[in-house]
Amino acid sequence: MKKSMIDVALSVLKEQKQPMSFINLWTEVSKQMGYNESQFEDNIAQFYTDLSIDGRFFNMPQNTWDLKSRHTLSESTMDTDSLSIEDEDDEVEELEENE
Repeated sequence: MKKSMIDVALSVLKEQKQPMSFINLWTEVSKQMGYNESQFEDNIAQFYTDLSIDGRFFNMPQNTWDLKSRHTLSESTMDTDSLSIEDEDDEVEELEENE
């Protein structure tokens, strides 16, 4: 059975024992998957999406990726208290005022 791109990424990061830039991780994954240049280009967006939604991976600054298991909970979660979410009604009012 052939491994998925995410399974290969998991293996690569475990072997590296350190974070990797996205492009280096993708290059290694695509090499191990046996992708040609066209497949490399065609699959990069899907790989990024899969990596982003898989809970085992941690996106660090400068688009560097690591295994979430190597980081503390406080490192790998976002403090949402500081986020500002505008009410949809406020956005509509602002648009109407600017017309």
